[in-house]
Amino acid sequence: MSPNPISHLRWWIGGLLFASTVINYIDRQTLNVLAPFLKEQYHWTNTDFATLVIAFRIAYAVMQTVSGRLLDWLGTRRGMLLTVSWYSAAAMLTSLANGLWGFRFFRFLLGCWEAANWPGAAKAVGEWFPDRERGWAVAMFDSGSAIGAAVAPALVVWLHHHFGSWRPVFLLTGLLGWIWLLAWHRLYQSPAQHPRLSAEERRLIEQGQSRPQNGRRPTWHDWTRLLTVPQTWGIVMVRALLDPYWFLMSDWFAIYLVNKGFRLEDTLTGFWLPFLAADLGNFFGGGLSSWFIRRGRPVMQARKLTFLLCAPGMLAMGVVTMLDNFAALIACFGLAMFCYAACATIYLVLPSDLFPNRAVASVSGLSGTGAGIGTIVSTYTIGRVTDLTNSFTLVFLGASLAPVLSVILLLALVRRPVAVRE
Repeated sequence: MSPNPISHLRWWIGGLLFASTVINYIDRQTLNVLAPFLKEQYHWTNTDFATLVIAFRIAYAVMQTVSGRLLDWLGTRRGMLLTVSWYSAAAMLTSLANGLWGFRFFRFLLGCWEAANWPGAAKAVGEWFPDRERGWAVAMFDSGSAIGAAVAPALVVWLHHHFGSWRPVFLLTGLLGWIWLLAWHRLYQSPAQHPRLSAEERRLIEQGQSRPQNGRRPTWHDWTRLLTVPQTWGIVMVRALLDPYWFLMSDWFAIYLVNKGFRLEDTLTGFWLPFLAADLGNFFGGGLSSWFIRRGRPVMQARKLTFLLCAPGMLAMGVVTMLDNFAALIACFGLAMFCYAACATIYLVLPSDLFPNRAVASVSGLSGTGAGIGTIVSTYTIGRVTDLTNSFTLVFLGASLAPVLSVILLLALVRRPVAVRE
């Protein structure tokens, strides 16, 4: 006897992808929130801390492409089971770190396996959602980064004060991924194989997807062919410019606030607001592009129009350099993060809009590698510049150039609705 169908199963899948991203971010943000305490204990400079972030980023950059290829080969279900189990183990093992090189080693391991989350989620969205809902679905899973970044400060600071040590914090936050794995193993299958997907919902998914479908496994020819089309490079370069914009906030915000003279414990009520704004921005970008599609706009036109409307708001990052009031700072960061997240939803959904399903994770992984390289360069630069100037002014002014360049690249390189034909 077949099990009863689960109503709106695709959104339950979307919820699992959201939860994975939340946990992914809590794991990586644990070190960033503890950074002021660890800097004091180990006498690290900002450049020292930057090397920890870079150790994560080097692994993350390389493994975005590797994990994208791996996920397209293994499939979404098995690929996510493998990678989430490994990054959860790496997060917990960070509790054994002792000194700068120990933290670098465990951050490298964490970056190796956390890299698979975005290619895997993009691939799952491509499998499970029709065109008009795909922006919403990407917004759902990507909003987990903002939620994780918003939850982590209060959770990590509370755990640190409760235990009086940073080591148990890594153990407890790393445990969350193992809980998620139980739910993923139980619920996730591809739509073609899922025993609890109703016939009506299967038709909705299949008939609502305009991009090419092909169930065969990818070949190396498919993968290398991706490097010859401008759409691939457009996605890679736009993400390479804008991901560092996000990581400037997620990696350095706690250190920035302390640099401005605020006590971290006194800023927790405002600390999470820019990340909440990013969460809302994810849904605004996904919802607006979906609204344009429902109004009859072609998919790519809807995505680009949303990006063009939201990108100018990221210039608010430059305004921060003229402010000292905490509420005004938070408001500017909130606007910048809202607009960034709306644009991020667009560049994250583009692989599943443009490419057949067997290539979605590979393209997403390539873009993640580009983003990783950009973030490595920007992270080291931030550390050096802030150590030399004891200020983030030049950093924020430089970040304001990213949205301008990203608009130019999107318009120049991503011009056709289908990049790889069957």
